[in-house]
Amino acid sequence: MKEDILQYIWKFQYYNNHQLTSTTGDEILVIHPGSHNRNQGPDFTEAKIKINDTLWAGNVELHINSSHWNLHNHSADENYKNIILHIVWNHDAEIKDANGNNLPTLELQSRVPNLLLEKYKQLGQNSQFIACEKLPHQLRELSLTSWKQRLVAERVLIKSQNIFQILSETNFHWEETFWWLIAANFGLKVNSEMFKKIAQSLPLSVLAKHKHNLIQIEAMLFGQAGLLKKDFEEKYPIMLQKEYRFYQKKYHLQPVDGELFFLRMRPANFPTIRLAQLAMLIHNSEHLFSKIKETYSVAEVKKMFNLEANDYWHYHYIFDETAEQKKKSLGKQMIDNLIINTIVPILFAYGLHHKEEVYKEKAIKWLEEISPEKNSITKGFESLHYSNKNAFDSQAFIQLKNAYCNKKLCLECAIGNSLLR
Repeated sequence: MKEDILQYIWKFQYYNNHQLTSTTGDEILVIHPGSHNRNQGPDFTEAKIKINDTLWAGNVELHINSSHWNLHNHSADENYKNIILHIVWNHDAEIKDANGNNLPTLELQSRVPNLLLEKYKQLGQNSQFIACEKLPHQLRELSLTSWKQRLVAERVLIKSQNIFQILSETNFHWEETFWWLIAANFGLKVNSEMFKKIAQSLPLSVLAKHKHNLIQIEAMLFGQAGLLKKDFEEKYPIMLQKEYRFYQKKYHLQPVDGELFFLRMRPANFPTIRLAQLAMLIHNSEHLFSKIKETYSVAEVKKMFNLEANDYWHYHYIFDETAEQKKKSLGKQMIDNLIINTIVPILFAYGLHHKEEVYKEKAIKWLEEISPEKNSITKGFESLHYSNKNAFDSQAFIQLKNAYCNKKLCLECAIGNSLLR
């Protein structure tokens, strides 16, 4: 027996509550078990318990063994002065409160179904993709939808906290923050941190002065990335190198520390291609976050990112090495990735910060209109016959797997609750 399952049993009243009596024979009637307290102090607060003919309001503390009360020295702790009932699995000692009175104690060991405990044991021992995948359970579609909504809300809230941290660094400049975030996303996972550093080294105020000259924008991006240091043979990189040297002196630019990675990547995802596409985005747009913020349709957002790198990159993946002609367009999957992992979170964070529900609702709505992500997590849930029809679903599954399944927090999961019930 573990304390978390005991808390779960008490919280949801999953025990035989017929003719409850304390360890000293007093009649007990649970009016309200209390609110689960995850902070310091008693396990449950604001409970209402009737003992014999007296109605008590206060806190409830749980232990596996009664003697743990003394082991934790609760009688001397001010936080435990207002305990009206002690819930235990095994009663092995009579307990006195701070005033020397017997503490009313309810033992649950003989009142909990063995089936519930067996299912909980199986969940804890299961090492498959998710702990409950081999156990028969059903969660009504309405309940599953509600659970997904909570999971998605949790995920965007976590991302919002990261965005608020960046906002504090930009003095709550939303456009600058968006620039850092979108640049990091263009770098994909492997080069995300380097792309963010490049964005941080080139403020929007500088880029705005040159947005009409794509060559100058590319020169600054590639120069700050440290990709213009070698001796080139082709005219285009030599021209970028010359431009960068001029603006490096003008704006006192220093290439960022770090290294961009090319190994084991599809050529279309090379950082050179992503930087060239990022340069085109700057060249084509102005006050991009403001425009996105006021855009209603996700289809319109996708049009803003329907771009391709300049002609040089149609024949190259890296400088000085020609390749078969192929337009380096920003693909559908990449655009969806940008919306899911950058645009939706910052839009939600904006609504959260300004207390404007319209932006939060729009962010969630856009997730429902975008194709689902395909990765090992979503494929795992699909193999268990869970529907993954849009990005709302896939984001919910990613949050479920990372925040609950991997940590075996089955007692806090709606699916786990359904199984144990």
